[in-house]
Amino acid sequence: MTHTKDWHPGTLLQLSGSYWKTCTLHAAVKLDIFTCIGPDTLTAKQVTQKQRLDLRGTTMLLDALAAMALLTKTSSGYANTQASADFLSKDSDRYIGYMIQHHHHLADSWVRMDQAVTGGGPIRERSSVSSEEWREAFLMGMFNNAMATAPGLAQSLDLSGCTRLLDMGGGPGTYAIHFCRANPDLTAVVFDLPTTRPFAEKTIERFGLSDRIRFTPGDYTTEDVPLNPEFDAAWLSHVLHGEGPDKAADIVAHAAETLVPGGQMLIHDFILADTRDQPEFAALFSLNMFLGTDSGQSYSESEIREMMTAAGLRDITRLDYTGPTESGILKGTKS
Repeated sequence: MTHTKDWHPGTLLQLSGSYWKTCTLHAAVKLDIFTCIGPDTLTAKQVTQKQRLDLRGTTMLLDALAAMALLTKTSSGYANTQASADFLSKDSDRYIGYMIQHHHHLADSWVRMDQAVTGGGPIRERSSVSSEEWREAFLMGMFNNAMATAPGLAQSLDLSGCTRLLDMGGGPGTYAIHFCRANPDLTAVVFDLPTTRPFAEKTIERFGLSDRIRFTPGDYTTEDVPLNPEFDAAWLSHVLHGEGPDKAADIVAHAAETLVPGGQMLIHDFILADTRDQPEFAALFSLNMFLGTDSGQSYSESEIREMMTAAGLRDITRLDYTGPTESGILKGTKS
Protein backbone atom coordinates (compact mmCIF):
# COMPACT_ATOMS: atom_id res chain seq x y z
CA MET A 1 0.00 0.00 0.00
CA THR A 2 1.41 3.41 -0.96
CA HIS A 3 1.30 6.25 1.55
CA THR A 4 2.22 9.87 0.92
CA LYS A 5 3.39 12.40 3.50
CA ASP A 6 5.15 15.69 3.07
CA TRP A 7 8.44 14.56 4.60
CA HIS A 8 11.29 17.10 4.63
CA PRO A 9 13.98 18.02 7.20
CA GLY A 10 11.54 20.19 9.16
CA THR A 11 8.83 17.56 9.52
CA LEU A 12 11.37 14.79 10.15
CA LEU A 13 13.04 16.75 12.96
CA GLN A 14 9.63 17.63 14.38
CA LEU A 15 8.82 13.92 14.52
CA SER A 16 12.26 13.09 15.92
CA GLY A 17 11.86 15.55 18.79
CA SER A 18 8.20 14.90 19.54
CA TYR A 19 9.20 12.84 22.57
CA TRP A 20 10.03 16.12 24.33
CA LYS A 21 6.30 16.85 24.57
CA THR A 22 5.60 13.26 25.55
CA CYS A 23 8.11 13.35 28.40
CA THR A 24 6.77 16.71 29.59
CA LEU A 25 3.26 15.28 29.82
CA HIS A 26 4.51 12.09 31.52
CA ALA A 27 6.43 14.08 34.14
CA ALA A 28 3.44 16.31 34.88
CA VAL A 29 1.17 13.30 35.37
CA LYS A 30 3.72 11.44 37.52
CA LEU A 31 4.19 14.54 39.68
CA ASP A 32 0.39 15.00 39.83
CA ILE A 33 0.64 18.65 38.73
CA PHE A 34 -2.91 18.86 37.36
CA THR A 35 -4.53 17.42 40.50
CA CYS A 36 -2.39 19.74 42.62
CA ILE A 37 -3.64 22.82 40.77
CA GLY A 38 -7.24 21.56 40.68
CA PRO A 39 -9.80 24.38 40.26
CA ASP A 40 -7.36 27.00 41.57
CA THR A 41 -4.75 29.28 40.07
CA LEU A 42 -1.37 28.63 41.68
CA THR A 43 2.04 30.19 41.36
CA ALA A 44 5.08 28.05 40.61
CA LYS A 45 6.20 28.53 44.22
CA GLN A 46 2.85 27.26 45.53
CA VAL A 47 3.02 24.17 43.30
CA THR A 48 6.62 23.61 44.43
CA GLN A 49 5.63 23.78 48.10
CA LYS A 50 2.56 21.55 47.74
CA GLN A 51 4.37 18.85 45.76
CA ARG A 52 7.84 19.27 47.36
CA LEU A 53 9.61 19.99 44.08
CA ASP A 54 12.48 22.16 42.85
CA LEU A 55 11.37 25.71 42.04
CA ARG A 56 13.51 26.20 38.92
CA GLY A 57 12.50 22.89 37.35
CA THR A 58 8.86 23.33 38.34
CA THR A 59 8.70 26.78 36.76
CA MET A 60 10.13 25.48 33.50
CA LEU A 61 7.75 22.51 33.53
CA LEU A 62 4.71 24.71 34.15
CA ASP A 63 5.76 27.11 31.40
CA ALA A 64 6.18 24.21 28.95
CA LEU A 65 2.75 22.85 29.88
CA ALA A 66 1.29 26.31 29.27
CA ALA A 67 3.07 26.45 25.91
CA MET A 68 1.47 23.09 25.07
CA ALA A 69 -1.98 24.51 26.04
CA LEU A 70 -2.33 22.03 28.90
CA LEU A 71 -2.25 24.91 31.40
CA THR A 72 -3.12 28.59 31.12
CA LYS A 73 -0.70 31.19 32.51
CA THR A 74 -1.69 34.63 33.79
CA SER A 75 -0.11 37.18 36.10
CA SER A 76 -1.76 35.32 38.99
CA GLY A 77 -0.21 31.96 38.17
CA TYR A 78 -1.13 28.72 36.40
CA ALA A 79 -4.57 27.14 35.97
CA ASN A 80 -5.87 23.95 34.40
CA THR A 81 -7.51 24.07 31.02
CA GLN A 82 -10.89 22.37 30.71
CA ALA A 83 -9.23 19.37 29.05
CA SER A 84 -6.56 18.98 31.71
CA ALA A 85 -9.18 19.28 34.45
CA ASP A 86 -11.34 16.66 32.74
CA PHE A 87 -8.67 14.13 31.79
CA LEU A 88 -5.48 14.77 33.79
CA SER A 89 -6.73 15.51 37.31
CA LYS A 90 -7.43 12.60 39.63
CA ASP A 91 -10.44 14.51 40.92
CA SER A 92 -12.22 13.80 37.61
CA ASP A 93 -13.96 10.50 36.89
CA ARG A 94 -12.68 10.90 33.29
CA TYR A 95 -9.03 10.74 34.40
CA ILE A 96 -6.71 8.98 31.94
CA GLY A 97 -3.49 9.41 33.89
CA TYR A 98 -3.07 5.70 34.59
CA MET A 99 -2.77 4.96 30.88
CA ILE A 100 -0.29 7.82 30.53
CA GLN A 101 1.75 6.31 33.38
CA HIS A 102 1.59 2.94 31.59
CA HIS A 103 2.96 4.63 28.46
CA HIS A 104 5.74 6.10 30.62
CA HIS A 105 6.68 2.62 31.83
CA LEU A 106 6.94 1.45 28.22
CA ALA A 107 9.12 4.36 27.10
CA ASP A 108 12.50 2.89 28.02
CA SER A 109 11.95 -0.17 25.83
CA TRP A 110 10.97 2.05 22.87
CA VAL A 111 14.18 4.05 23.29
CA ARG A 112 16.12 0.76 23.07
CA MET A 113 14.23 -0.59 20.06
CA ASP A 114 17.43 -0.90 18.04
CA GLN A 115 18.68 -3.42 20.63
CA ALA A 116 15.45 -5.40 20.40
CA VAL A 117 15.51 -5.52 16.60
CA THR A 118 19.17 -6.58 16.69
CA GLY A 119 18.70 -9.18 19.40
CA GLY A 120 15.19 -10.38 18.58
CA GLY A 121 13.40 -8.87 21.63
CA PRO A 122 11.69 -8.66 24.06
CA ILE A 123 13.52 -6.18 26.27
CA ARG A 124 10.96 -5.55 29.02
CA GLU A 125 8.63 -7.57 31.23
CA ARG A 126 4.94 -7.89 30.49
CA SER A 127 3.07 -5.22 32.44
CA SER A 128 0.53 -7.73 33.74
CA VAL A 129 3.22 -9.69 35.62
CA SER A 130 5.73 -6.96 36.52
CA SER A 131 5.89 -4.73 39.61
CA GLU A 132 2.77 -3.68 41.48
CA GLU A 133 3.20 -0.08 40.30
CA TRP A 134 3.41 -1.18 36.65
CA ARG A 135 0.51 -3.61 37.05
CA GLU A 136 -1.73 -0.97 38.66
CA ALA A 137 -0.95 1.53 35.89
CA PHE A 138 -1.61 -1.13 33.25
CA LEU A 139 -4.90 -2.38 34.71
CA MET A 140 -6.26 1.03 35.60
CA GLY A 141 -5.04 2.28 32.22
CA MET A 142 -7.14 -0.45 30.59
CA PHE A 143 -10.01 0.81 32.74
CA ASN A 144 -9.37 4.39 31.52
CA ASN A 145 -9.41 3.27 27.89
CA ALA A 146 -12.47 1.08 28.22
CA MET A 147 -14.40 3.75 30.10
CA ALA A 148 -13.98 6.02 27.08
CA THR A 149 -15.57 3.49 24.70
CA ALA A 150 -17.54 0.87 26.63
CA PRO A 151 -20.63 2.96 27.54
CA GLY A 152 -21.34 3.94 23.94
CA LEU A 153 -20.40 0.53 22.55
CA ALA A 154 -22.71 -1.18 25.03
CA GLN A 155 -25.62 0.84 23.69
CA SER A 156 -24.87 0.04 20.04
CA LEU A 157 -23.80 -3.60 20.34
CA ASP A 158 -26.72 -6.01 19.97
CA LEU A 159 -26.62 -8.46 22.88
CA SER A 160 -30.38 -8.93 22.98
CA GLY A 161 -31.28 -12.49 23.89
CA CYS A 162 -27.93 -13.07 25.61
CA THR A 163 -28.02 -13.94 29.30
CA ARG A 164 -24.48 -15.22 30.02
CA LEU A 165 -21.37 -13.33 28.88
CA LEU A 166 -17.74 -14.43 29.16
CA ASP A 167 -15.32 -11.49 29.33
CA MET A 168 -12.05 -13.31 28.61
CA GLY A 169 -8.98 -11.44 29.79
CA GLY A 170 -11.37 -8.76 30.99
CA GLY A 171 -8.99 -7.03 33.42
CA PRO A 172 -11.02 -4.75 35.72
CA GLY A 173 -14.22 -5.92 33.99
CA THR A 174 -15.11 -2.58 32.45
CA TYR A 175 -16.78 -3.97 29.33
CA ALA A 176 -18.69 -6.61 31.28
CA ILE A 177 -19.93 -3.87 33.59
CA HIS A 178 -21.28 -1.68 30.79
CA PHE A 179 -22.69 -4.59 28.81
CA CYS A 180 -24.63 -5.65 31.93
CA ARG A 181 -25.78 -2.10 32.59
CA ALA A 182 -27.15 -1.87 29.05
CA ASN A 183 -28.74 -5.35 29.17
CA PRO A 184 -30.70 -5.95 32.40
CA ASP A 185 -31.04 -9.72 31.80
CA LEU A 186 -27.29 -10.23 31.26
CA THR A 187 -24.87 -11.74 33.78
CA ALA A 188 -21.13 -12.08 33.21
CA VAL A 189 -17.92 -13.84 34.22
CA VAL A 190 -14.61 -11.98 34.02
CA PHE A 191 -11.80 -14.50 33.46
CA ASP A 192 -8.28 -13.20 34.09
CA LEU A 193 -5.09 -13.66 36.11
CA PRO A 194 -5.43 -13.98 39.91
CA THR A 195 -3.38 -10.77 40.34
CA THR A 196 -6.17 -8.92 38.52
CA ARG A 197 -8.84 -9.99 40.97
CA PRO A 198 -8.57 -7.12 43.52
CA PHE A 199 -8.83 -4.50 40.78
CA ALA A 200 -11.74 -6.26 39.09
CA GLU A 201 -13.80 -6.91 42.20
CA LYS A 202 -13.26 -3.35 43.43
CA THR A 203 -14.40 -1.95 40.08
CA ILE A 204 -17.40 -4.29 39.82
CA GLU A 205 -18.47 -3.38 43.36
CA ARG A 206 -18.07 0.33 42.57
CA PHE A 207 -20.74 -0.04 39.88
CA GLY A 208 -23.03 -2.08 42.14
CA LEU A 209 -22.91 -5.22 39.99
CA SER A 210 -21.32 -7.79 42.29
CA ASP A 211 -24.54 -9.81 42.17
CA ARG A 212 -24.41 -10.11 38.35
CA ILE A 213 -20.69 -10.23 37.55
CA ARG A 214 -18.23 -12.66 39.13
CA PHE A 215 -14.48 -12.96 38.71
CA THR A 216 -12.93 -16.35 37.92
CA PRO A 217 -9.12 -16.54 38.17
CA GLY A 218 -7.06 -18.37 35.58
CA ASP A 219 -4.51 -18.05 32.79
CA TYR A 220 -6.05 -18.49 29.35
CA THR A 221 -2.56 -18.63 27.79
CA THR A 222 -1.38 -21.76 29.59
CA GLU A 223 -4.45 -23.84 30.34
CA ASP A 224 -7.89 -24.68 29.10
CA VAL A 225 -10.51 -22.25 30.27
CA PRO A 226 -12.08 -24.08 33.25
CA LEU A 227 -15.60 -23.04 32.38
CA ASN A 228 -18.48 -25.16 31.12
CA PRO A 229 -20.07 -24.41 27.72
CA GLU A 230 -22.72 -22.18 29.22
CA PHE A 231 -22.22 -18.79 27.59
CA ASP A 232 -24.19 -17.32 24.73
CA ALA A 233 -21.67 -14.51 24.21
CA ALA A 234 -17.89 -14.26 24.56
CA TRP A 235 -16.06 -10.94 24.50
CA LEU A 236 -12.30 -10.97 23.76
CA SER A 237 -11.01 -7.41 23.94
CA HIS A 238 -7.30 -6.76 23.28
CA VAL A 239 -6.42 -10.34 24.16
CA LEU A 240 -4.99 -11.85 20.98
CA HIS A 241 -2.23 -9.31 20.34
CA GLY A 242 -0.32 -10.48 23.42
CA GLU A 243 0.35 -13.91 21.91
CA GLY A 244 1.85 -15.54 18.82
CA PRO A 245 -0.34 -17.01 16.06
CA ASP A 246 -0.65 -20.54 17.47
CA LYS A 247 -1.44 -19.42 21.02
CA ALA A 248 -3.87 -16.75 19.77
CA ALA A 249 -5.69 -19.44 17.77
CA ASP A 250 -5.83 -21.63 20.89
CA ILE A 251 -7.36 -18.76 22.86
CA VAL A 252 -10.09 -18.30 20.25
CA ALA A 253 -10.73 -22.07 20.25
CA HIS A 254 -10.94 -22.21 24.06
CA ALA A 255 -13.37 -19.29 24.11
CA ALA A 256 -15.49 -20.99 21.43
CA GLU A 257 -15.68 -24.13 23.57
CA THR A 258 -17.43 -22.15 26.31
CA LEU A 259 -20.21 -21.06 23.94
CA VAL A 260 -23.51 -22.86 23.51
CA PRO A 261 -24.56 -23.55 19.88
CA GLY A 262 -25.67 -20.28 18.34
CA GLY A 263 -23.59 -18.30 20.83
CA GLN A 264 -21.68 -15.32 19.49
CA MET A 265 -18.01 -14.39 19.81
CA LEU A 266 -16.87 -10.79 19.57
CA ILE A 267 -13.16 -10.09 19.08
CA HIS A 268 -12.06 -6.52 19.66
CA ASP A 269 -8.47 -5.61 18.78
CA PHE A 270 -6.14 -3.44 16.74
CA ILE A 271 -6.81 -5.10 13.38
CA LEU A 272 -4.30 -4.69 10.57
CA ALA A 273 -5.17 -4.55 6.89
CA ASP A 274 -4.03 -7.65 5.05
CA THR A 275 -1.04 -5.67 3.72
CA ARG A 276 -0.03 -5.18 7.42
CA ASP A 277 1.01 -1.54 6.90
CA GLN A 278 -2.30 0.09 7.90
CA PRO A 279 -3.77 1.45 10.05
CA GLU A 280 -0.80 3.28 11.53
CA PHE A 281 -1.65 2.65 15.19
CA ALA A 282 -2.03 -1.10 14.70
CA ALA A 283 1.33 -1.26 12.91
CA LEU A 284 3.03 0.68 15.72
CA PHE A 285 1.26 -1.39 18.35
CA SER A 286 2.69 -4.52 16.76
CA LEU A 287 6.15 -3.08 17.49
CA ASN A 288 5.07 -2.46 21.08
CA MET A 289 4.23 -6.15 21.41
CA PHE A 290 7.60 -7.08 19.90
CA LEU A 291 9.35 -5.05 22.61
CA GLY A 292 7.45 -6.65 25.48
CA THR A 293 6.46 -10.21 24.50
CA ASP A 294 8.07 -13.27 22.97
CA SER A 295 5.67 -13.49 20.04
CA GLY A 296 2.83 -10.98 20.44
CA GLN A 297 1.74 -8.86 17.47
CA SER A 298 -1.18 -7.15 15.82
CA TYR A 299 -3.16 -9.45 13.51
CA SER A 300 -4.78 -8.81 10.17
CA GLU A 301 -8.49 -9.24 9.62
CA SER A 302 -7.85 -12.34 7.47
CA GLU A 303 -5.74 -13.93 10.20
CA ILE A 304 -8.41 -13.41 12.85
CA ARG A 305 -11.10 -14.70 10.51
CA GLU A 306 -9.04 -17.87 9.97
CA MET A 307 -8.75 -18.38 13.74
CA MET A 308 -12.48 -17.95 14.17
CA THR A 309 -13.30 -20.32 11.31
CA ALA A 310 -10.94 -22.97 12.70
CA ALA A 311 -12.71 -22.65 16.07
CA GLY A 312 -16.06 -23.57 14.47
CA LEU A 313 -17.50 -20.09 14.07
CA ARG A 314 -19.53 -19.05 11.04
CA ASP A 315 -21.16 -15.92 9.62
CA ILE A 316 -18.05 -13.93 10.51
CA THR A 317 -18.50 -10.21 9.90
CA ARG A 318 -16.62 -6.99 10.61
CA LEU A 319 -18.85 -4.67 12.64
CA ASP A 320 -19.26 -1.03 11.71
CA TYR A 321 -17.12 0.19 14.59
CA THR A 322 -13.82 2.04 14.82
CA GLY A 323 -12.38 2.84 18.25
CA PRO A 324 -10.44 5.99 19.16
CA THR A 325 -7.16 4.15 18.44
CA GLU A 326 -8.47 2.53 15.26
CA SER A 327 -9.55 -0.73 16.88
CA GLY A 328 -12.21 -2.90 15.26
CA ILE A 329 -14.56 -5.79 16.09
CA LEU A 330 -15.13 -9.12 14.34
CA LYS A 331 -18.23 -11.14 15.20
CA GLY A 332 -18.89 -14.85 14.61
CA THR A 333 -21.54 -17.40 15.59
CA LYS A 334 -20.85 -20.90 16.93
CA SER A 335 -22.11 -23.62 14.61
